[in-house]
Amino acid sequence: MSDLKRKPSILCISTYEKGQPFLREAADLGCDVMLLTVDRLSGGDWPRESLTEFFTMNEGRSPVEILNTVMEIARTHRIDRVVALDEFDLEAAALIREHMRLPGMGESSTRNFRDKLAMRTAARQAGIAVPEFTGVFLREDLREFMASVSGPWLLKPRSSAAAIGIRTIAWADELWPALDELGDMQSHSILEQFIPGEVYHVEGITWNRELLFSAPHKYGQPPMQTMHHGGIFSTRALPPGSNDARELVNVHREVLSALGMVSGVTHTEFIQSNADGRFFFLETAARVGGAYIADVVQFANGINPWVEWARLEVAALGGRPYVLPFVQPGFAGSVICLARQQEPDTSSFNDPEIVLRLHKHHHAGIIVRSESAERVEALISDYTSRFVEQFLAVEPVPDRPTA
Repeated sequence: MSDLKRKPSILCISTYEKGQPFLREAADLGCDVMLLTVDRLSGGDWPRESLTEFFTMNEGRSPVEILNTVMEIARTHRIDRVVALDEFDLEAAALIREHMRLPGMGESSTRNFRDKLAMRTAARQAGIAVPEFTGVFLREDLREFMASVSGPWLLKPRSSAAAIGIRTIAWADELWPALDELGDMQSHSILEQFIPGEVYHVEGITWNRELLFSAPHKYGQPPMQTMHHGGIFSTRALPPGSNDARELVNVHREVLSALGMVSGVTHTEFIQSNADGRFFFLETAARVGGAYIADVVQFANGINPWVEWARLEVAALGGRPYVLPFVQPGFAGSVICLARQQEPDTSSFNDPEIVLRLHKHHHAGIIVRSESAERVEALISDYTSRFVEQFLAVEPVPDRPTA
């Protein structure tokens, strides 16, 4: 079959069970969709009917090892585009693109969306407010940083997600044993000032360097607190005309421009300082937000970031423009927690605004939608307290982010 007649092909890589809407949409748009995942997810809830090929590999492979696996696939399967559906596969996908000379984000541009030191440096150079920070290299620099920037501080992995691996350093003397524990990996961390405040996130869609969609949301508890101390995860859409929403949209645009986003979806987090109300850029990722944030966006605005990401990729493959669909007005929010019960019963929650209930072992979750931001806020507040009483369980911090 000639190249003019064959279907374009997309290889998706995911070491976590996510991205099903992407896979379905790419197939519906006429692509041959291949999926590479890990062996333990071979029986996962994948849309097999949308996949032309399904490959698995051992878990814990390095980007170079994943590259070698993909090169075996490339001997018998044409690959036109590579997409990493999971945060931890972005480096591997970038390496594969560089190696095969495929379009999309290469290793340098991907670093701006994975490496906290890289993204903070680029943002600060563009005049965007970020927490004071330093790389973990020269001991003298670390001492000077802690002497000039008041504590506590956060020691963060440069390439992690979902608040995994973050340590609070209350006193300067606590840093050195923490670094000793990291050994040769300590330079892969960043030390930054802890800014007390409320955390927000903005979901974005960018095409040819133009930010077409920017949806600001506010978390309930900060994700770091939920991850490390247990609690209820919640988020809700902000009224677009509010001062916070307008400011977040503006700084979000500045961040993506500074980091060089060309086309794709993004999940970006900011913290609003309790001290002065300023927004500080925390981190961003070239992926869809986890914890069912895509569903919240879909119910609020009528578009699903996973679906739009697939449409972006297919449009780029075909050399066609991407057009953002109509964005409906509305508000949505979610309440999710780890549950004590294997199959938690949420039937006592019966408000008409409920649009989705999670059906996942040992998880309770509800998404609500309304034309009123105040109504969503009230429901999220009520449900959060009730979830604590009826369902909440706590377990150790995982070593990978959740869907």
